[in-house]
Amino acid sequence: MKSIKIFIAALIVTMMPVVLLAQSGSYNINGKVGALPATAKAYLYTAGKLSDSTAITNGGFRFAGNIEQPASAYLIINKKGTGVYSHGINYINLYLEPGTITVTSPDSLDNSKITGGPLNADNEKIKLALVPVVAKMAALNKAHQAASAEQKKSKDFNDNFEKMGDTIQQQQKAVYLEFIKSNPNSLMSLFALKNYAGPIPDITLAEPLFNSLSASVRATKVGTDYAVALAQLKITAIGAMAPDFTMPDTAGKPIALHDFRGKYVLLDFWASWCGPCRAENPNVVKVYSIYKSKNFTVLGISLDQPGAQAKWLKAIHDDGLTWTQVSDLKFWKNEAAQLYAVSAIPQNFLIGPDGKIVGKNLHGDDLSNKLKELFDK
Repeated sequence: MKSIKIFIAALIVTMMPVVLLAQSGSYNINGKVGALPATAKAYLYTAGKLSDSTAITNGGFRFAGNIEQPASAYLIINKKGTGVYSHGINYINLYLEPGTITVTSPDSLDNSKITGGPLNADNEKIKLALVPVVAKMAALNKAHQAASAEQKKSKDFNDNFEKMGDTIQQQQKAVYLEFIKSNPNSLMSLFALKNYAGPIPDITLAEPLFNSLSASVRATKVGTDYAVALAQLKITAIGAMAPDFTMPDTAGKPIALHDFRGKYVLLDFWASWCGPCRAENPNVVKVYSIYKSKNFTVLGISLDQPGAQAKWLKAIHDDGLTWTQVSDLKFWKNEAAQLYAVSAIPQNFLIGPDGKIVGKNLHGDDLSNKLKELFDK
């Protein structure tokens, strides 16, 4: 069952595009944000890590640096100056691009205005269009938080919230789609496409939209990188032969995918540290118990980190995962994950007895319905 918090997290993530146009140079961020205590600090978070921090004096702060190509970043303010992982932080996303970027607000970052550079200008347009969507999601999250513990135990209650969250997410995607169609010459359209397609793109949707962008946008570094990613997705498209691999199981014994030829096998990419994966595990356990006697099995592939075998084994035991489990404990560099272009989990691939992929990213009712279609004819 999806939680409303997952919807909010997904919304935040999709509002933050990644690496941009290959254009090197220096940037300056000049900020002026209301009256803040002397302990307040500003932080710059980019490329998945904290890249800079500075004190705030009379509400003012400044960052400066060099970039090889423009990049998105979080600008974070903590009134207590205790870092980016504390409660009560305030943040916005902006783009690091050559030139001067100005952030101003009479009070908090929530009401700030960002100027400087075409990417920040386009980003502001998208953020403005997303205001109603963000408001709806915030209201939905507030309603969920206000619900009683008894209500939250109800399947109908949670299903209803899930449907409402899905509707809002579709409205969010519509904003990105409109921007893409209206701005084929804008580099921001490529990142709108990434947000529209999500971390696990459907090649049949993403590729035509990518091809609709101008040649100059597709020729950028991020454009060529995305083209490579789309090409890799075709390797694991429905109807393609599933790439073979061999990986050690929990006892160190090598297990090959071809060992399961003749059965339907669900390749289940997960990890002990992945909350959504652990939340989905009971559903996989349920369908496995129903169909394991009907020529169906599961092959779990963990993206646990080096040295985390104990955590991996404990999660297997705690979640009752009785099928074959393999891992090379290489985190995101897991060889099978790279072979299948897995960049987000949970993710799965349903492979037929002939070794061809017959389904992808089947979770919850979608997985149950697909197996019913195959086995309960």
